[in-house]
Amino acid sequence: MSPSFAEHPQMTVTEFEQIARTAPETVTLEFIQGKLEVKPVPDGDHDEITMWVLRQCMQQRPELALYPERGLAVERYRAGRARPDGALAPIGTFAGAGEWADPKGVLMVLEVTSHDADTDRRDRKEKRDGYAAAGIPVYLLIDREHCTLTVHSDPEAGSYRHSPSLPYGASVDIPDPVGITLDTEHLKGFAG
Repeated sequence: MSPSFAEHPQMTVTEFEQIARTAPETVTLEFIQGKLEVKPVPDGDHDEITMWVLRQCMQQRPELALYPERGLAVERYRAGRARPDGALAPIGTFAGAGEWADPKGVLMVLEVTSHDADTDRRDRKEKRDGYAAAGIPVYLLIDREHCTLTVHSDPEAGSYRHSPSLPYGASVDIPDPVGITLDTEHLKGFAG
């Protein structure tokens, strides 16, 4: 079995941040498990789903904001860099923060899958593990391929202990510290 990128990264975090700073605005870069990742450009349905979650969060928890594409230092020892589709945190959490903020204070991260070959590895595995290792309480994955919402919660020792998946149309409870319920009937319009 070959060693993982996390054990032998392609570059240092400092080198990655230097590359990310000089990348054109049309390219979004992440550093996940020791390797450089190019985040796919979202399509219109991806944006609509993200905005739907944002509205749900604002209506139910107006003291929180869902920050889109917020750069976070994730994984163990903050050795990774991710830009989740949304980072839910109390308003003002990122005031004065640099491009790659400490995830302390983030209650939930949101990812909406893209239609690309790397989604399974990136969103369903690597980012999940990185967010858990960073101690982010909830990772909400909206999986457009499977028409499901997976609520990863209760991180412990680098893994989420609970990960129920529910189909579009279900009532989805997002546990504390988020404490909201998503009526996902609206998402059925994005199936298929």
